[in-house]
Formats: sequence, structure tokens, C-alpha cells
Amino acid sequence: MAGPHPAYAAGRRRLRALLASCGYRPGTRLTVAVSGGSDSLALARIALFVARRDGYVLRAVTVNHGIRPEAGREAAQVAARLRSWGYDDAAAVSVDLGGGSSPEGQARAARYAALAEAAGAGSPVLLGHTADDQAETVLLGLGRGSGARSLAGMPEAGPLPGHPELTALRPLLGLRRAALRAALQNEGLAWVEDPSNEPDGPWRAAGGGPLTRAALRARALPALSEVLGPGTVEALARTARLLRRDNEALDTWAARELATWEERGAVQETGEPGGGVVVPHALLRELPAAVRTRILRALALRAGARAGELTAGHIEALDALVTGPGGVRHCDLPGARALRRDNIVVFAR
Repeated sequence: MAGPHPAYAAGRRRLRALLASCGYRPGTRLTVAVSGGSDSLALARIALFVARRDGYVLRAVTVNHGIRPEAGREAAQVAARLRSWGYDDAAAVSVDLGGGSSPEGQARAARYAALAEAAGAGSPVLLGHTADDQAETVLLGLGRGSGARSLAGMPEAGPLPGHPELTALRPLLGLRRAALRAALQNEGLAWVEDPSNEPDGPWRAAGGGPLTRAALRARALPALSEVLGPGTVEALARTARLLRRDNEALDTWAARELATWEERGAVQETGEPGGGVVVPHALLRELPAAVRTRILRALALRAGARAGELTAGHIEALDALVTGPGGVRHCDLPGARALRRDNIVVFAR
């Protein structure tokens, strides 16, 4: 008897490894995000196998963004299909995107909010991102001039975006979409092709052009692969993985350095009504830039800066405040302010 398709086998191994490394024991409920596309359907098959063999409890959630009139019916059909496979708990939920200038961002935020509500405390959320998605993320970061944190892409295990109290697991990040589709076809399973994901689809960016990820997927990645060779997606995903290791090492260095300063009493509270901290200028200036900027970001957040609005430009301005000429200088941040005077740097609201 033939064994499982190699993509299924690899996905099962990786899911089991992630569950074990994160401490999720049998009996834990796993919330599986299933859109009906090929990646999420393959994830649903992989999760079902692992749950049955290892004793996990499954909940599947299909989110209807309401972009197309038929989307609600399709979501209900996906949930019914999952129940026919053996999912005891499979639901279709609808979200309201509202207005705004970034339809992709609104849909993503609404989707993660629905998944977080369905998961509840203690339940990891399984997402079907693949190596292809990782490559798109790296290209997006390159196009925006991002640093290592963004170029490192999506982690296999990390906070659910917008809901840091929950963990997102991405067991398919090392697999290509084509391999997962081959596994589905091997079982005779079809998937939903959402026209909203196409560059010429009905869902448009605020300026009327194609959605950024859709254009990357349909145009930029194929063009790069044609020029650079068929291993381009894997190479971009590998770049993300290597940068993530480097970024984690630098984060650890910065955290240890800051903790040492605090133990020595070098970091002081300002005592001002809104809170804040004071740090000796010399300690910051003597560090390598990659470590210093991480500490500056941590101090700004501690003083009340809003993480979602703190950009690379703000961090560069903070670094210029520390490394530039002396005198009284300041830097305004979203939700906070940094001031350099005498031999100290003050972070406050």
C-alpha cells in the first residue's frame, strides 16, 4: 500500500514538531483556518490526520469577508465539506470590513480577529502559509526598504497577528504550493480558486490598481523565477529563515544588555505623571547600531509609543538623536517623545 504524498508526510512531521516544541499536548484544541483554497485545504487534511493519530481536538473556521455575493455560500460549503471529512466542529463566520484605504489590511485584521474569537484562550491557530507566501513577504519587505525584522518574514510559531495572547503555527512554511496541490490532486480533491486573489479580480486597492500581494504572486515572482531560475521561491524563503536567526540573536543581545543596565540601576524611571525612563547617553552610543536601535525601540515602547505606528523611520530618527551632535535635541514619536540633554536620553509620553 502506497504511503502518503511526500508533501502530506512533510506537513505532518512539521506540525507534530511544532506542537511538541510549543508544549501543546494531546487533548489541546487546535483551531484550523480554512479558506477553501489549496493551501488551507491541505493543512486541514494534515491536521485531521495528526489529530486523529495523536489525540488533539480540532476546530475549523472559514471566514467570509463578504467581498463577493457568493462568498457566504462558498464558506458554508467549505465548512460542510470539512464536517464530511470528520471535523466535528467546523464553522463559517462572517466579518464586516467597513471602509478604509487598505482592503488587504482590513481583511487580514478582520480574519485574525474572527480566528482569535473562535480559538479562545490556550488554543493555537493553524495557518496555511507556504514557502510561496514567505517569498512574497520577503519581496514586500525589500520593496519597502524594511530591516531584518520584516525581511525575516513569518515565523513558524509566533503571536497571532493583532492578538499576541494567542499562538499561530505555520507548519507549511517549508513547502511549495505546487507540492500541496499535487497532494490534493492525488486524493482527487478540488479547491476553491478565489478571484479576489487575482490581480485583475474584483477586489482592488484604494488607488484602483491590483492588490499588492496578488500582483506579486501573479507577476513579480514568475518574472523573477524566469530570470533567476526555478529555485527563486525557495531561495527567498531561505533568506527569511537565515535573517530570522540573525534577528533573534540580535534581539537576545539587546534584551540582555538592557537587563544588565537595569540590574545596575542605569535605567531610571522619570517619575513624571505619564511615565517614562532615563538612560545614560554613553551607554547607548557605545553599542553597535543593530543592538542600539533595538534597545531604543524597546525604550520607546516602554514610554508609551504605539508599536503598530512605530516605523523604521522613527527608529532611525531616534538613532540620529543618540549619535548626532550634542546639545538639547528631541524626537517626536507616535505616543511618546525622546529628549537628549546633557548626558542622558529621556523617553516619556
